[in-house]
Amino acid sequence: MMLNVIKQLQIDRRIRAGYGAAFLLLLISFIFIFYTNRQLREQTRAITRTHNIIIHLEDLISGIKDAETGVRGYFISKDEAFLDPYHTSLQRVDSAFAFFKPAFSNSFSKQQNLEKLKLLVDKKYQYLIFELNYFSTHNFLITDTQIKLGYESKSVMDSIRTIVKTMQVEEKNLLIEKTKVLDNRYYALNIFIVISLILAFLFAFFGLLTYTRENNARKASEQQVLEFQKQLQLRINDLDNANKELIQMRRIEKFAATGRIARNIAHEVRNPLTNINLAIAQLKSDLPGIDTNSSILFDMVNRNSQRINQLITELLNATRFAELNYQPVLINTLLDEALDLAKDRIALKQIKVEKNYSAEKFTISADKEKIKIALLNIIVNAVEAIDTNDGVLKISIRKEGEKCLLEISDNGVGMDTVSLSKLFEPYFTTKQKGNGLGLTNTQNIILNHKGNIQVESMPGKGTSFFIRFDFTD
Repeated sequence: MMLNVIKQLQIDRRIRAGYGAAFLLLLISFIFIFYTNRQLREQTRAITRTHNIIIHLEDLISGIKDAETGVRGYFISKDEAFLDPYHTSLQRVDSAFAFFKPAFSNSFSKQQNLEKLKLLVDKKYQYLIFELNYFSTHNFLITDTQIKLGYESKSVMDSIRTIVKTMQVEEKNLLIEKTKVLDNRYYALNIFIVISLILAFLFAFFGLLTYTRENNARKASEQQVLEFQKQLQLRINDLDNANKELIQMRRIEKFAATGRIARNIAHEVRNPLTNINLAIAQLKSDLPGIDTNSSILFDMVNRNSQRINQLITELLNATRFAELNYQPVLINTLLDEALDLAKDRIALKQIKVEKNYSAEKFTISADKEKIKIALLNIIVNAVEAIDTNDGVLKISIRKEGEKCLLEISDNGVGMDTVSLSKLFEPYFTTKQKGNGLGLTNTQNIILNHKGNIQVESMPGKGTSFFIRFDFTD
């Protein structure tokens, strides 16, 4: 036992360690990937910014070249249409410098180069403007002065190219350096992801192995529990059946004892009753001229004597094993006929009847009229127990092993355990006008047919009668 506990603790520790390591790995991976992605995003933005600087430098040079080409074309053709590239280049140059200013804000040397470039570009466009004005004011002729201005403008353009090239080389080197850093970070990220995947697979394999081992042990334990539960349920069912049989035997013994007591009472009471009746008759004949009061008293004695004799007769009938006229009968038909006899009571209380008969027709050997009386007593009791407007009477017939089972249930007031234990006792009743012999007689009839009757009830939950008969051989 102690070894099993120790093993279980070790397994639990390994499982917790595995899950803890997996969680820690996931946490570290998330933090590292988050940090790396942020660095990669910033590095990518820097590379994009550097690439855009190179493009704008190219566009700047291209714009100035287009301006020079347009001016030269105008000098040759004297057609102002050639000046369109010159005019559009001004916007391109301004756009390039507007981009450079914030892009170089973090580098003092780049800002100095940008200022030099700005001065040279402005000077270049001043030369171009002067050349255009000079050309238009000198009859659109090329002069030595204009040629001289062209050489000076070319010198400025060469200086612009030099600065731009220097800046491009610097940006390209920076681009190469940033690209290398980006590649290294991508490589490191890939290495980390591969290591994480390997560790994840190892943890997953460890978890799967531990889970499989524990799951197999759990299944074995569950199987043992299920087997134990089945055995326990079988024993419970056996005990329940034995308890039901014991209750039934006690009822039979109680019923037989009640019959013996009833017969003894009848014997002991009827003899004095006979003597009383004979004495009253003799007194009436021997006393001449009986007055009215005496006559009333004699009649009272006779009536009560007859009432006592009637009660004894009813008790004997309810507890006597009577002779029965057995014949094969359909239990469905008997129930329908009993319901038909009680239909007025059912209709008066507006009770809903729900039938659930088996598709198979069941035949039992019984005294048709006696069984009908027993079923009618149960149905009438169920109807009288219902005091609501939504009363329901459920009647079902089904096969239960080798028995035919009838179930008659209501949703009436129900009974407590005390009333339930006395239900079949003679003269026990909860009705104001009942004599307490109806269910006693019902039990007598069912027992005479070698059947059994059981009752389940709870206060406010209704009552269910279960009646079992043997099938016809």
